[in-house]
Amino acid sequence: MFKRQIRLLVVDNFQIRRYGAGREGQGYRFMCGGVRNNWRVMTFSERDITRYLAPFGFMRNIGAKMMNKRFIKTCVNFRPDIVLIGHCDYLSNSALENVRSLLPEVKLVCINVDPVWQEHTVNQIRERMHSCDAIFVTTAGAKLKEWTTGRNVVGFLPNMCDETMEWEDVSTRDEIKYDLLFAGHDCPGDERIELIRELDGLVSSKIRFGLFGTCGRPAISGSDYERTLLSSAMALSLNRREGWKWYSSDRLAHLMGRGILAFISSKSGYQEFFKDGEEAVFFDTVEDLAEKVLYYAANPEERKAVAAAGRRKYHSLFNSSRVLRYIVDVVNNHSSSLFKYEWSEEVYR
Repeated sequence: MFKRQIRLLVVDNFQIRRYGAGREGQGYRFMCGGVRNNWRVMTFSERDITRYLAPFGFMRNIGAKMMNKRFIKTCVNFRPDIVLIGHCDYLSNSALENVRSLLPEVKLVCINVDPVWQEHTVNQIRERMHSCDAIFVTTAGAKLKEWTTGRNVVGFLPNMCDETMEWEDVSTRDEIKYDLLFAGHDCPGDERIELIRELDGLVSSKIRFGLFGTCGRPAISGSDYERTLLSSAMALSLNRREGWKWYSSDRLAHLMGRGILAFISSKSGYQEFFKDGEEAVFFDTVEDLAEKVLYYAANPEERKAVAAAGRRKYHSLFNSSRVLRYIVDVVNNHSSSLFKYEWSEEVYR
């Protein structure tokens, strides 16, 4: 148990060298949530530092070795209580063990937001499971038990919103460019592509359907993505596979956090958090989806009401400050505190 102000080190890919062209990912949300909790927060951009330290900009092995030394030095100087480790391929387990030997009280926490049906995600988790005190993933279910070791804890992690990033409320706007939006990136075996094509054929003649990064359309990112979100009344929260308990990409936070009416597959299990037709809209088939899309497009006041309620609920449940407090309660085994988190059943030891 921490008896003073918590010191949090967030290690992630902050995309500094993209100079504003990238998205503000989970690392930024952890940073903002920690500050809002009145914690001391420091960031360490593992990939950027590796590239910066690599001789001539391309000798990554040397850069990685030097970065790991800088990481250890940062921990020794800052003396964090918790180190949150995102997608950090260059950060070695030996560096983590070195930090643990130097700072025996530190809690090392692995964060993985990729879907656990992907082999590389499972390999990443297995790589960290013996070096970290806790692992959090954005999928729930019994599969999480596979990564418990007897000395760690594995839990579900909601996709956080943050009032600094999701501060806009589209549900209050009348002027919009798109009635419905989907922005993503296609990949081989993507189950969404056929559904989107069928939906496009059913609704595109009746509404303004913005498609990006799929069906041959160019993708968008950075400020272009943000501007498009803010000009869209409704959007599809589709995953490459559905049916994995509570899995969603961070798209769901981008949509519901901004007051955009979200259409979510009934297979997701998110009905446990959001009321259908009151805070979000769930669908079973493409025909069901098309019918509901056209209904809310024709009834903007109902659409606004559902989107506004969804935004309030999302910020209440999954704001970054609250999710960070949940992580602290889990890693410190505060079992009496976990009942207040609606997803705490998905914590395994």
